[in-house]
Formats: sequence, C-alpha cells, structure tokens
Amino acid sequence: MQVNTNNLVSITDANQNFSRVARLVDENGVAVILKNNVPRYVLMEYSQMLKEEPADNAMVQEVGESIIKRHLEAFKVLAK
Repeated sequence: MQVNTNNLVSITDANQNFSRVARLVDENGVAVILKNNVPRYVLMEYSQMLKEEPADNAMVQEVGESIIKRHLEAFKVLAK
C-alpha cells in the first residue's frame, strides 16, 4: 500500500477530532494514524476492508512455486 502524506494523522488529532479523520477516509479512502510519528493504525471504510482478501497458505505456496518455476535456472546458479 502506498501512503499519501495527506492521509497521515496524529493519534492525538484522531482522538480529539475523529469526525475530521472519518471525512478524510471518505475523501481519500484511507487514513494512517501515527503514534510517536510512526504509522501505527490504518482506518478505512468497512466495505473496502471486506474487499481485501488475506493470502492464505495455499495462495502463498502457489506464488512461491510460480517464482521458482520462472527463475529455476537462476536459483540453480545461486545454489552452486
């Protein structure tokens, strides 16, 4: 995920003015809440969260196998 600096909000600001942060999410799709100047939380619309599909073990396995197949010769050279 790319982070737009316009979407960064301090945790203090989020705590004191949550409606502004909610409007930010409505306008930009996401807000990143900083704690001690470090990204800590992501706030997004619930419907967007439902669209996000976590990778299960089978999916990760498939991607790994695909990478190995595509670059098998390079891996063999590196293994020497």
